[in-house]
Amino acid sequence: MDKPDYSRLAKQVKLMAHPERLHILDALRAAPQCVCHLEALLKRPQPYVSQQVRILSRAGVLESERHGNNIYYHLSDPELLAWLDVVLGPVAEGADALGRHQPIEECSCPTCATAASQAVAPVILAA
Repeated sequence: MDKPDYSRLAKQVKLMAHPERLHILDALRAAPQCVCHLEALLKRPQPYVSQQVRILSRAGVLESERHGNNIYYHLSDPELLAWLDVVLGPVAEGADALGRHQPIEECSCPTCATAASQAVAPVILAA
């Protein structure tokens, strides 16, 4: 049996040991997110959120994809995703396990704006 790579495992644990990074990772396991969406979700300023995303990207657990002016980040490390499932449990029902972007009212990204405009108002049936 091979000896575990303790150094690599310790780095993964350290990534998850920060509350805001853990929150970001939790959001990203449900669906790709842009920084402006993460700002609204975390209620933190853009430079702070970008710094945390940069740390995760440099660690090799995130990848990005540009759509127009927005860059969307997603988890790229299946091992970390498995750890998150153990630590946080399955993706929450409200997070939309199908990977659709959940709009946040305070977020101005095109994905939130599109999702909000497509939201259907509840139908009230007369008794």
